[in-house]
Amino acid sequence: MTLFVAILLLLAGLSEAIGRLLPLVARLSGVSHTRAIWLVVAGAFVDAAVFALWPLSAWTLAELVLPTSTTGQGVLAWTPGLVAPLLLAAILAFPLLGPFLHLLLMVGVGAGLATALVPVAGIGWWEAAGCVAVAGAGLGIAVEGVRRLVARLNRTRAPESFP
Repeated sequence: MTLFVAILLLLAGLSEAIGRLLPLVARLSGVSHTRAIWLVVAGAFVDAAVFALWPLSAWTLAELVLPTSTTGQGVLAWTPGLVAPLLLAAILAFPLLGPFLHLLLMVGVGAGLATALVPVAGIGWWEAAGCVAVAGAGLGIAVEGVRRLVARLNRTRAPESFP
């Protein structure tokens, strides 16, 4: 992975974290601005790592589950051409635009990944699309679980009243 691709993934992670975590942090009572910023920065790195793992997870799933032909070679990795739509999807999918647009944009990014996976894994497009979808859904569920855990751990409790 080149430095340029890593920076694009980090920017996509930052945009995703801002869109996902700021509404959550805004609802937490008593969270300082500094702590909120650190939560968003940590979320940016987590989202960037999840984005970076998406093609590798799809390729690994394709190698494990599907019989590959001898034409498959190498490992699927992000390229500037593949990551640019991901960055656009992360920027455009701010919370005000809604989850449907976010899902639609991520399906488009997944279709690009599936097209790139076909020659690498030596499988058909529909099989590649299935591997990309399963890998993306698994990573999405995992990161959503981490978000909910972090929110639960950072929730401040109201002081109890004494009788």
